[in-house]
Amino acid sequence: MKVVLILMGLVAVALGLSTLTYRYRAKTAVARADSLSFADSALRVRNTALAAALDTQVAAVSRQKEEELGRLRSTYDQLMNDMQSEIAQGQIQITRLADRLNVTMVDRILFPSGEADITPAGLRILQRVGNVLKTTEGKIIRVEGHTDNVGISERLRGTFPTNWELSTARATNVVRFLQDSVGIDASRLQAVGLSEYHPVATNTTVNGRSQNRRIEIGLLPLETGPER
Repeated sequence: MKVVLILMGLVAVALGLSTLTYRYRAKTAVARADSLSFADSALRVRNTALAAALDTQVAAVSRQKEEELGRLRSTYDQLMNDMQSEIAQGQIQITRLADRLNVTMVDRILFPSGEADITPAGLRILQRVGNVLKTTEGKIIRVEGHTDNVGISERLRGTFPTNWELSTARATNVVRFLQDSVGIDASRLQAVGLSEYHPVATNTTVNGRSQNRRIEIGLLPLETGPER
């Protein structure tokens, strides 16, 4: 009989321990669920805040971009208006694409043939162009010198051994004028000589070679480096 009572007591103890274990686990599970629910709510709040902040940032960037494009359109319109005569004569071409603007000038309105010194008439044209470009904001002003594929004459070869030197000297002289005479901040200026290797027309005709001998002044985004 005592053995039976002892066994019954052990069973009761076992049942009690099992019940306590179950209750503990149940409470732990509830606490864990509450914790996960709180974490999920916090995450949802955080995601909502991040999404709102991102929307605000995107809207601000869009406004800034629209304002930038508006300023570029204004610069384009002003150049088109100020350079009407040269544009009509085919001496200057002005193009705008997205956030970039390009002013292309044939070499004969700026330089004597095969030389890099800017003529007085060329200086006056650059002054007019520079006065407009000076008012632009947040843009790099990149000046590129281009030539045709005709080699340097023997007379000038001591000064410009190849078209590389000629194109670079022309671009540099334009940049120096924009800095020294127009007053454009030098940190916004780039001078690049590209020789004969970026033609816009065929070099097999007189007219094509004339188009390839040019200075291009580009308004580019600030992050644009030396390469295109």
